[in-house]
Amino acid sequence: MRDRRDFLKTITAASVGVTIGGSAVGFSAKSYNRIVGANDLIRVATIGVNSRGNSMGGTFAAQKNAEVGTVCDVDERAIPKAIKTIMETRQVQTPKSEKDCRKVLEDKSIDAIYIATPDHWHAPLTIMGCQAGKHVYVEKPLSHNPREGELAVEAARKYKRVVQMGAQRRSAPILTKGIEELHKGIIGRVYLAKTWYTNKRKATILKPGTVPSWLDYELWQGPAPRMPYKDGLIHYDWHWFWHWGTGEALNNGTHEVDVARWGLGVDFPTRVSSVGGRYEFKDDWETPDTQIIAMDYPGRISLIWESRSSNGRKVEGLDRGIIFYGENGSLDTGGDSYKVYDLDGKLLKEVSSKDEGAVQGRNTASPSLGMDNLHVMDFLDAIKNGRLPNCDVELGFKSVVAMQLGNIAWRVGRDLKIDPKNGHILGDKDAQKLWSRDYENGWKPVV
Repeated sequence: MRDRRDFLKTITAASVGVTIGGSAVGFSAKSYNRIVGANDLIRVATIGVNSRGNSMGGTFAAQKNAEVGTVCDVDERAIPKAIKTIMETRQVQTPKSEKDCRKVLEDKSIDAIYIATPDHWHAPLTIMGCQAGKHVYVEKPLSHNPREGELAVEAARKYKRVVQMGAQRRSAPILTKGIEELHKGIIGRVYLAKTWYTNKRKATILKPGTVPSWLDYELWQGPAPRMPYKDGLIHYDWHWFWHWGTGEALNNGTHEVDVARWGLGVDFPTRVSSVGGRYEFKDDWETPDTQIIAMDYPGRISLIWESRSSNGRKVEGLDRGIIFYGENGSLDTGGDSYKVYDLDGKLLKEVSSKDEGAVQGRNTASPSLGMDNLHVMDFLDAIKNGRLPNCDVELGFKSVVAMQLGNIAWRVGRDLKIDPKNGHILGDKDAQKLWSRDYENGWKPVV
């Protein structure tokens, strides 16, 4: 908690003099100062408050124009910890606690919801939130499957709600500057982005078990068809099973691929392929621990993502990062800085910012408190001013669907031909079946 307390002491100073700009309209410190003095607060409910949700509850509570009104989780042990984190900020009012997110949506005093649930809940709860009149900040990935992502976009537009995906790098001033330089031609025409993620994850063995007294497993499953409870699944290793999770590609790859797509200026690919497997261990993982996804885009442009979940050797000195290649050189970024090189690899320019804080690529609670703060500020400002946020739901969908297509290509074992107008799979019935999923009766999302 010391890192959070130290961060909160500088939270105001970190916001002074910056202009946030992503793919949507940004805001400046001046415009932010206009809203923090407002009498009306944006009341937020945090849903899913283990680890990441716990950290972000404190970030929301630290904003002068926001208050966390409710903390919600199916794990009753998580709620008091999350409330403690919130109360260690400047918030005065103690949040209410709730187990069932549907009851949170019925609360008319709540203006917005923050979602850090497992992946299979992300889009259904986003849609439910929009229908209930709430603005939504949803962690990546936006959806468990492509069809859910399309529905989330439809819901945001139909109900006129601000929906921000948690791709914090979209609100990082230094990275925004680097992307602007790319678009202005600092390395000429950019034709390739290489992205990567590394970690040292261990084996996962699931065993039949009894649902703990502290867990509402029925509600945890929510939209997903019912499966027997197993020890070892909750709270993290569900990521590696297709029924609930989306693998490392969406768990972490979304961040770098979103920035790469932003820098390349592309929407949907024309071809997607993927190779890899569960190589490090023989265990219960269904998703790859070693994977390469390659995407071709219109205009002679490619994007590559490489993952080594169980081998921690860094690439270019970074556990995760992005390299843009252009006709006159290259630009590297880890998210909190960038470097420009010529075609011979000579360093021409380096830009960094201490205010944003270094990215801790393997930190599951918060890779960067500074970026979290800026992205939350952007979300709240978008609500106040009726504009699209820096990582609007549609931008999030385009980045997420790229990686979902990579997973689909890996699962069917062949390249996919893609319609660049909408991201849909062409001429492959087996792959097209994975565009959506089955739902528990009564839980299928409908806009």
